Amino acid sequence: MRKAVTGFATLAALAAGLSMPALAENSDKNAEPSKGERELAKLLEGYEAGEPVNCLNRSQRDRLRVINDTALVFRDGRTIYVNRTTAPQFIDDFDVPVFRPFGSNLCRLDRVEFVDRFGGFAGPSIGLKEFIPYTKIAEDN
Repeated sequence: MRKAVTGFATLAALAAGLSMPALAENSDKNAEPSKGERELAKLLEGYEAGEPVNCLNRSQRDRLRVINDTALVFRDGRTIYVNRTTAPQFIDDFDVPVFRPFGSNLCRLDRVEFVDRFGGFAGPSIGLKEFIPYTKIAEDN
């Protein structure tokens, strides 16, 4: 009888442990957006998302904005390109991003290395994902 109780207790503990990640996922969905997510949402107000693109040419990536823990944002005229990278938690505007493209275009799977702004120390190296273009919505007058 003791083995049955122990087995049941182990099974109950295992079942409870398996349900914990599900509870954590649900609580994350209801969590307040991060400061970076709020900043990105404000930046994208009045813009509409388009189909993702794999690469940006040199002229499309002239103006870069780094949004901490969230994304790298490039502006090209009326279009904003957002890249959330493979590890957005390492994005920090205190560090300088150094892009390591394979060719002349900056593409998905290219690497970005972060370097300390003042000390020049090497930081994390992360990969790029697809670039999501957001175009300014024309205002009707």
